[in-house]
Amino acid sequence: MMKSFFDTSVLVATSVESHEHHERSFALFIGADRKTACCAAHSLAELYATLTRLPGKFCLSADQAMLFLDSVEERLEVISLDPREYRLAIREAATAGIVGGTIYDALLGRCALKARATRIYTWDVGDFQRLSTEIAEKVRTP
Repeated sequence: MMKSFFDTSVLVATSVESHEHHERSFALFIGADRKTACCAAHSLAELYATLTRLPGKFCLSADQAMLFLDSVEERLEVISLDPREYRLAIREAATAGIVGGTIYDALLGRCALKARATRIYTWDVGDFQRLSTEIAEKVRTP
């Protein structure tokens, strides 16, 4: 069975109608369900932070952002790592020379592997392709 993992970049594009990737991201999201699609628990925080800090009229209130987070949790299985899995992902990233903010993509990639996702959907393809081959070979855009 195919299982899709949604990166935060796809979730942001899904929720912002004026986003250049909205249509493709929304179509993927609307066709997803908890049996066939997932995201990382950390993406919920990233999504909230992004949606409540968008520029000008695109900025959502906390209540509006929470409504979208509710729909994400209803539609997608939410995957989290335990402390051992966090350490393993960080150690693997360090060994691979991953530094800075790309560690967050490594953690999301580890969540995708934990969920046994067959595809990782992102608009930040380059960041994910710098990770392990096991992760990079699953990366797609919606």
